Amino acid sequence: MPPNVKPKSKISASRKLSLKILLLSKAMEELEKETMDRDEEKVRYLGEKLTPLQMSGLSMDELQNLCKHLHQKIDVVDEERYDCEAKVVKNNRDIHELKLKVQDLGGKFKKPALRKVRVSADEMMRALLGSKHKGSMDLRANLKSVKKEDIKQEKVLTTEVGDWRKNVEAMSGMEGRKKMFDAAGGGGQ
Repeated sequence: MPPNVKPKSKISASRKLSLKILLLSKAMEELEKETMDRDEEKVRYLGEKLTPLQMSGLSMDELQNLCKHLHQKIDVVDEERYDCEAKVVKNNRDIHELKLKVQDLGGKFKKPALRKVRVSADEMMRALLGSKHKGSMDLRANLKSVKKEDIKQEKVLTTEVGDWRKNVEAMSGMEGRKKMFDAAGGGGQ
């Protein structure tokens, strides 16, 4: 059997479609059941924690005590909320670190931008060869030195070319090409 030919499926396309529809409908039922259970649990929890307030017929001192008691409960709930938020932040950070570890193990991660580092040729050779590197390698000494007079002469030559329209008739045809060839030093005469 050729390696890139898939084996024929034993289930027909209509059977696959009907199975997919059944799975999706079962998943929808489970999701609806889960949301209903969550709502019932929420109502039950709030019923346990929040008893109805009886404020009618209370004196001023009793109302003040009730307010103090409610304020203490609010503080406790705020502390619990803060602790839960701190746990969520810590767990999110841990999840992010674990994702990075998984990416590192998989070898698929973004490479950070490299910083530019100035290293001389001698330092680079010492780093590559270690103690075997002897002598200095001054790359600038090996460069061709350019005299300022040469630069000035080149500028003069480029300005002497002038307007190209004046030379068109003189350089047209084969005679003009021969003049250009001879001027460039290509003539062997």
